[in-house]
Amino acid sequence: MPHDMMTQERKIIHIDMDAFFASVEQRDHPELRGLPVAVGYDGPRGVVATASYEARKYGVHSALAMATAKRRCPQLVIVEGHYKVYKEVSRAMHDIFHEYTDLIEPISLDEAFLDVTKNKPGMELAVDIAKEIKQKIRERLQLTASAGVSYNKFLAKIASDYRKPDGLTVIHPLRAQQFIDQLRIEKFWGVGPRTAEHMHQLGIFTGADLRTKSLSYLTERFGKMGHVLYDFSRGEDNRPVVSEWERKSVSCEHTFERDLWDEASLDERLHSIVDDLVGRLRRSGFQGQTLTLKVKFHDFQQITRSQTFDHVLQPDASELLPLAQRILADVDYAQHPIRLLGLGVGNPPHADSSLHGNWVQLEFDFEYPE
Repeated sequence: MPHDMMTQERKIIHIDMDAFFASVEQRDHPELRGLPVAVGYDGPRGVVATASYEARKYGVHSALAMATAKRRCPQLVIVEGHYKVYKEVSRAMHDIFHEYTDLIEPISLDEAFLDVTKNKPGMELAVDIAKEIKQKIRERLQLTASAGVSYNKFLAKIASDYRKPDGLTVIHPLRAQQFIDQLRIEKFWGVGPRTAEHMHQLGIFTGADLRTKSLSYLTERFGKMGHVLYDFSRGEDNRPVVSEWERKSVSCEHTFERDLWDEASLDERLHSIVDDLVGRLRRSGFQGQTLTLKVKFHDFQQITRSQTFDHVLQPDASELLPLAQRILADVDYAQHPIRLLGLGVGNPPHADSSLHGNWVQLEFDFEYPE
């Protein structure tokens, strides 16, 4: 029996806006309604940020190369993103959340966890709160959201994805194990395509398959994630809903219009990335002691190289640029052209140890096209 089933007072909701960016564009531009829409940059290296449900029928999805998306759906309507608008809508969405609880953990602009165990209206059932939130999002924002309700974050997240769009799914503690056992391993939170492929090679296709594996078996093959998967397969997830995160890093990345392999061009681009990073560091006030370079090659293989210092790195190009150049000089790109460079500062000098063991948001920021 999952540990959480012994304390059923915990009530967690996961709210996920449906095709968020594309839905906002269709709301604000009625001529786009009913059409296959992709939000993103329509260029040689453009990617889809969000696709409408009309576009998803053609296999268009987020992170897909825009060129591929246009081949799959020749009638695709491509819209440049209006990210200030999306942030305003996100703030309005959070205003609705705060009518019920202040224990809100944002995952991105369009999704969040809510702990409504003790809620402001004093409502007994979390499902009723989820229904009200969905209704208010529809009435105030003219958008739809999907909601998942359960006794922990893992199951609430899975539930919100179960009947999209405009869905509402409740996973009751007494039915949780049955639900998990039939769940495809690709649906487990944290299992990406490569991990899923590795699991298939090990004969793991469902939650039931995963539950047959011992803790030592999973940790030997998946490291720390093995412990998480072991717990998830049993419906266990004791992570709290954390309303405030300690920022772990500040970073940025640039995708190039063409692959680069000559030193002069890469150095020029590195100057621009450092300037971008310096601006972000100054705006955020973040301090860190580790500089990390991210490199994605022409064949999409990716590496990172980091160097940690005994002092706080200053938000100044005169310090960061030589350090970044030194790290890049150790990367062999003569026969491997580079399509993307990223740079980040992490490892704050006085990290909050109370957050150890919690999952934190990744901070390698996606660079939205201007």
